Amino acid sequence: MNDQGKALDGRVALVTGGGRGIGAAIVQHLWSRGASVLIADSGVSIAGSAPDPAVARDQAAKLGDRAAAFSDSIASPAAAAAAVAAALERFGGLDIVVNNAAILRDAFIFKANPGDWEAVIRNNLSGAFHVLAAATPVLRDQAKAERGGKPYGWGRIVNIVSSAGLYGNYGQSAYASAKAGLFGLTRVVALDMARSRVTCNAVAPFAATRVTDTIQPANPAQVTYKERALKAAPSHVARLVGYLCGSRAQNVTGQLFGVRGREIFLFSQPRPVAKLVAPNGEEMLADAIQSELAGSFTDALTDLESFNSEPVL
Repeated sequence: MNDQGKALDGRVALVTGGGRGIGAAIVQHLWSRGASVLIADSGVSIAGSAPDPAVARDQAAKLGDRAAAFSDSIASPAAAAAAVAAALERFGGLDIVVNNAAILRDAFIFKANPGDWEAVIRNNLSGAFHVLAAATPVLRDQAKAERGGKPYGWGRIVNIVSSAGLYGNYGQSAYASAKAGLFGLTRVVALDMARSRVTCNAVAPFAATRVTDTIQPANPAQVTYKERALKAAPSHVARLVGYLCGSRAQNVTGQLFGVRGREIFLFSQPRPVAKLVAPNGEEMLADAIQSELAGSFTDALTDLESFNSEPVL
């Protein structure tokens, strides 16, 4: 089916951070496939300041009747519940949740501000939790009611994570921790919702966004990485999210994808890669680790260095 097919007719999506960048591309793609969309975006800067309700409102106005704006921050239980309630009131249901909202306050760990840490975790991780805590009871009830047909197959959750949370990157303790936590949340929600046939997956995007634009290259390789990343349109991310929200992805859950232009990556997930039985004594343990485990240690490359190749566009 092409991207303009109405495969999501009748479904309702809630997209956080849906007013700009990747979020806006996801909103437009889901809408183009027939979904009604609640655009939850407070319109803050990349650092989480200066909210602007017009960001979500303007996006919704461009799309028309099947789109609505929610301009409060979802980084609290009450606001997240209000966003879910708004989707139910306006469109009569909720089938798709995309957690995309993110802010960025970078600093080396030895210069980090605790308030910045708390703001990033609250917005990027706790906000997603609050939305899912409010949305999943609705999805479970709809599964019991067989919304959309029998067996229920409309429930979809997609969390937008980051390679920074998988590889790490300089100065991104808060952002990387939040995104790593969001993948952990993805795995748990996939398990918790499996009996209801609601899928939950994570996508790490490589695309031109406000986050990419803030990268301050520390070396020539990172300069090249930024130049390449800015070539990749957010529409490619939206296309993968659209697939995960469709009927063909009913049995895809708990997975971690990456997308860069036309390249789709399926990431491995942490599992033991080597094992030893520890001998007595610290020196003998050190020798055993060096001989049996050191060859399997993970390198210290950042995500910027690991994906510093020309994207396929």
